[in-house]
Amino acid sequence: MAADPVTPDLLPSDVSGVTIFNQATRDFEFHPGPVFANIVIADEINRASPKTQSALLEVMEERTVTVDGVRQPFLVVATQNPVEMDGTYRLPEAQLDRFLVKLSVGYPDEAVEVEVLRGATVRSPDALTAITDTVTVGEMVRMAQRVHIAEPLYAYAVRLAAATRTHPQVRVGVSPRGVIALTRAACAYALIDGRGWIMPEDRKALTGPVFAHRLLLTSDAQVRGATAAEVLRQAVASVPVPLPSGQPAPVRA
Repeated sequence: MAADPVTPDLLPSDVSGVTIFNQATRDFEFHPGPVFANIVIADEINRASPKTQSALLEVMEERTVTVDGVRQPFLVVATQNPVEMDGTYRLPEAQLDRFLVKLSVGYPDEAVEVEVLRGATVRSPDALTAITDTVTVGEMVRMAQRVHIAEPLYAYAVRLAAATRTHPQVRVGVSPRGVIALTRAACAYALIDGRGWIMPEDRKALTGPVFAHRLLLTSDAQVRGATAAEVLRQAVASVPVPLPSGQPAPVRA
């Protein structure tokens, strides 16, 4: 695992790695960057310049860099402070589209804050114990890929995305990459629930975390104070839910 705080002076080579000339061997040697890890954590990613953020696009989607380095499994986790925006850069839509889900951590509850004040949660990373390994995670990924998806649920996912593209308050709706992300997330969601098949409820439960950060609202919607979550709920409610027989259920107000 690689965890690095992101600063404005971070360069693309600091992310992917850099080739340095070795005077002793009279040859160029590649020094891999932090992306050569199974889990990469970028703390406050919006502090990186757009050029540095673009260095993550190939890594997040193709899981490779220009020197063809591959790590499997691979996961990028990024944090963003939604309040302090001075000295930050907006994440481009192409990069947001490559994040599977977006979650809001929010504030901890009272009991957790009390423990933080007591210092009970302050531990060195060396004191942490592993709860799994890369082999187990790889097998879990393969199990999720074998989760059954009924044919009507494929069309249901496409209709959910299409509803966001035609919504009057949406300027840019969910892309095909978002539909793929929803399917992958639903398979993992069903597997965690102990099922070998997905249900329409799985997709509906995950549309917020998977779709909301991919929507771009119109200027008029933003002026009126509309949020992506609110618009998404309207779009999802307009799509009939398929029945087990494959016939869509009527939409009820």
